Amino acid sequence: MNTITAAITAVGGYVPDFVLSNKVLETMVDTNDEWITSRTGIKERRILKDEDKGTSYLAIMAAKDLLAKANIDPLEIDLLIMATATPDMPVASTGVYVATEIGAINAFSYDLQAACSSFLYGMSAAAAYIQSGRYKKVLLIGADKMSSIVDYTDRSTCIIFGDGAGAVLFEPNYEGLGLQDEYLRSDGVGRDFLKIPAGGSLVPTTFETVKDNRHNIIQDGKTVFKYAVTNMADASELILKRNNLTNDDVDWLVPHQANKRIIDATASRMNLEDSKVLMNIEKYGNTTSATLPLVLYDFESLFKKGDTIIFAAFGGGFTWGSIYLKWAYDKK
Repeated sequence: MNTITAAITAVGGYVPDFVLSNKVLETMVDTNDEWITSRTGIKERRILKDEDKGTSYLAIMAAKDLLAKANIDPLEIDLLIMATATPDMPVASTGVYVATEIGAINAFSYDLQAACSSFLYGMSAAAAYIQSGRYKKVLLIGADKMSSIVDYTDRSTCIIFGDGAGAVLFEPNYEGLGLQDEYLRSDGVGRDFLKIPAGGSLVPTTFETVKDNRHNIIQDGKTVFKYAVTNMADASELILKRNNLTNDDVDWLVPHQANKRIIDATASRMNLEDSKVLMNIEKYGNTTSATLPLVLYDFESLFKKGDTIIFAAFGGGFTWGSIYLKWAYDKK
């Protein structure tokens, strides 16, 4: 088979040491462990406490983990795609800095932002570069320091988000493994339901925007939940039908870790048994761009060569979609 497909050949990950548990949050805002767990499935989340470290630090650590595990020379990396909603700076690309810091000086790099769908969109981009035949090694990193944009007096958001990073390497495959199909969508109707109001070109930073606390993430939880449940489930169901797959054909569902009820609804629409649905939301919360690769990182040992994996995500904007991928290796 001479057709080039784009396969994931290595996985890395990193989460900070500090654990912010539901019990600790009870001392910070008017909430409790039972309420958080029953509505989100989250028990704790990791927080990068170092004030002098940003998303780039998380990404560098995840990338170094991947390179060390796979014994890859960073000079061989052709391209680094940085999926993130919390870049270190508004202009200077975080991905460019990460590439330099890990020694991938032969790679070009850029940031990709699609909120919680950033990594899913990044998989599509990385695969396209590989399938073009021009590139052999594309490093895709999903990383977010969500604690940097969370208001810890707002109980509707501070219970949800955590910090973390995951990385995958895409390489050419000639066995028909790797990315098989994708269904990616977006709709600007979501612009006002999940956002950071100020700090962009529309509402530049002023003393007033800072004083009014308009630089942290806000969301209309009920509206976002409704759209997420419908669209993640629809996209996952469609990718199955389009590829003539049944629930028996699917080995694993790797869903965005935003809310256990959203994950459950997606799995139910696909008629998947619980054992096929991979979740680590209880440990990390919603790490935004890092959720999908961190699931791969945590459960890598379960995957066998040829396994059928369905990815699904939903993010602010709105952005969403599903990807069908065949796993390319057995973990050594």
